[in-house]
Amino acid sequence: MKKSKLIYICNECGSESQKWMGQCPVCGAWNSFFEQKIVDADETDSRRRSSALKKSATGVDAHAGVYHKLKDVTASTGSRIDTGIGELNRVLGGGLILGSLTLITGEPGIGKSTLILQAAANIAKQGPVLYVSGEESEEQIKMRADRICKLEQDGDNLFSMAETNIEIVIETAKQLSPKLLIIDSIQTMYSEEIDSAPGSISQVRQVGNLLMTLAKTEGIPVFIVAHVTKAGELAGPKIVEHLVDTVLEFSGERSGDLRILRAVKNRFGTTAEIGAFDMAEEGLIEIENLSGALLDGMADAAEGSVATAVNEGTRPLLLEIQALTSQTAAGFPMRRSVGFDNNRLSMIIAVLEKKAGLNLYATDVYVNVVGGFKPQSTSTDLAVALAIYSEKQGKAVPKDVIAIGEIGLTGELRPVQNCERLLKEAERMGFKEALIPAKNINKIRGKLNIKLTGISNVKEALR
Repeated sequence: MKKSKLIYICNECGSESQKWMGQCPVCGAWNSFFEQKIVDADETDSRRRSSALKKSATGVDAHAGVYHKLKDVTASTGSRIDTGIGELNRVLGGGLILGSLTLITGEPGIGKSTLILQAAANIAKQGPVLYVSGEESEEQIKMRADRICKLEQDGDNLFSMAETNIEIVIETAKQLSPKLLIIDSIQTMYSEEIDSAPGSISQVRQVGNLLMTLAKTEGIPVFIVAHVTKAGELAGPKIVEHLVDTVLEFSGERSGDLRILRAVKNRFGTTAEIGAFDMAEEGLIEIENLSGALLDGMADAAEGSVATAVNEGTRPLLLEIQALTSQTAAGFPMRRSVGFDNNRLSMIIAVLEKKAGLNLYATDVYVNVVGGFKPQSTSTDLAVALAIYSEKQGKAVPKDVIAIGEIGLTGELRPVQNCERLLKEAERMGFKEALIPAKNINKIRGKLNIKLTGISNVKEALR
């Protein structure tokens, strides 16, 4: 049975006394002592944060549950490690935070291991980096590294380890004190304290807790690779996402070279930023002009093709929307989309039928966002509606015209946030005219050379 005792702690300075005192002999505060019950804890209890097992600056036993005023806590979140990859730094919020846990997910073969190995090679120039793989041998890691890194020049601090026992990995990391620890992947790791097989819910939860303790107590940034299910969701317990500081999603079309890195969760930055890469033989290459890459190959005055723009974090992005309509051969018309939300597509079609009088009752409608990109913003609604109308009526939209706006159920065009930023990007890419919500016209303050046409509703836009 665990023993307990009573002590008295000053609420102002944290000094400890074996008896209640009216005035604190350390800071001089009156009536600041409060009673605290101390229960002995097992020093080897791995469930606790190791920082809680240390003595505080005031000498109070940590088992008392030491706390501090938040204003007196020294923050060190400004210490970031440059990954050497600008797009990765952008998504992370400026680089890796010391002691942070970063989880990266994506379909098999999408390039997760390639990305983190490139970052590892760059960080290895600053200090040791440990790459732990439970799926590949060290020879396989070496083969990939030879393709994307210059190990002869910068490989002295890049270490590999083929291990699945998380206790061994943690002990090795404590001895090496790396600038970065990479776990590939968490589903292959297991703890000796749990009897279940690697990848089980209990094992993934335990491994995640142990890695969190290591990162927070030793100040080592940890990069964790995780598998996804067939539905594209993170495999394993949801608690892993709650434990880590940052969750990154790496996506792209297998048939194409474009790869998009998106922050789903980020305690040290915004979750709206994206990074763009081109998958090449020598690894992932950063794409700075993503708008140009997505609009490359857009046909001039083609029916069913309309350009649009979205805000992805601080980056304005231009896209091409394509639509195809055909007479339905079955009893129910098909509505299919790639890169665009299918439920929202059905809503836009209903608005076109009800508010604009466009007959689509017996028409199959297909919508595609060119390049495999999946926009999260509703500012693409107007472009989708115009693309469907253009294809259905056989009227091409000029290539130098861009459409931006969200469509409501009443057919009105709702204003778009940061519209001026999108228009500046469209002007930079050579567009001559922009169809935007009428309510955005009055909010444009900067001088633009692009022609602005305010649209109030969908019916007006289709004229």
